[in-house]
Amino acid sequence: MQRTRTFRNRLATAAVFVMMLASTGVPAHAVSKEIVELQTQVQQLLDMVQRLQSTMDSKFGVLQNLSQQTADAASQMQTSIKDLQQKMNTQTEAVNGKLDTTSGQMQSINDSIDELKSRVDKLQQTVKDLQGQIQTLQAPAPAAQPGGGQPGQPGDNSQQPGTQPGMAANTAPAAPPLQQTMQAGLHDYNAAKYDVATAEFQDVVHYYPLEDAAGTAQFYLGEIAYQQKDYPTAISAYNAVLEGFSGNAKAPVAQLHKGLALISENKKDAGIRELRQLVQRHPQTPEARVARSKLNELGVRIVAR
Repeated sequence: MQRTRTFRNRLATAAVFVMMLASTGVPAHAVSKEIVELQTQVQQLLDMVQRLQSTMDSKFGVLQNLSQQTADAASQMQTSIKDLQQKMNTQTEAVNGKLDTTSGQMQSINDSIDELKSRVDKLQQTVKDLQGQIQTLQAPAPAAQPGGGQPGQPGDNSQQPGTQPGMAANTAPAAPPLQQTMQAGLHDYNAAKYDVATAEFQDVVHYYPLEDAAGTAQFYLGEIAYQQKDYPTAISAYNAVLEGFSGNAKAPVAQLHKGLALISENKKDAGIRELRQLVQRHPQTPEARVARSKLNELGVRIVAR
């Protein structure tokens, strides 16, 4: 294009020069044949340059149009790729959400089954204990010792002061009162008397295994171990709450502290799983908000429910 313009400029200059010669006061008979031919050739060259310029302009317009069409097609393709990528991301998130929901539901079902098994085992153990106590009460009185006479006579050891005939002298210790023992355990726990509180909470669990207070006592046994950074013992106590007393008011915080204890034990995956289950089971509780904050801190994405 630059060469064409240079050539055209030179031809125009030559044409102007020839026209200047022609316009001078040279007589007509002095105009030579060569000058006329030169003028004709210059005019032909000018015509050729104009045609060439027209052709170049036409082809340049075609190329420019093709370039614009190519750019438009590339822009449309890029937009289509972005839309497709966005749809794929949306579908992936939806699939992940469904998988997480299904996993949470399956885990909840498994937890419910484990809870039922635990309760059945506890009921069976309680029935066995009651049967043992009934058999003990129905057992016959021990036989008289050699050298003795009738009960109440010298040499008879079957009856001691304060006992009734036919009953053993040694009896099982009476169970401590539930409410008083629980309140004492809470008081000692708040006073950081962990050894005393542990014994009191263990009495509640031992003597009242089917009461809801036993679940609360198990929770505080876990809290004592958690405060002392005895994470395995704490996790075991929290499991007892979640498996045997899932309806207890302390179940959400038990699962929260179980997850934190697992993370403190460098069991990150298991801890994250517990925190996500807590969010799924108890989404509106303060413990769920703490769990979400911890998961965000760990860089774990929470699927909107």
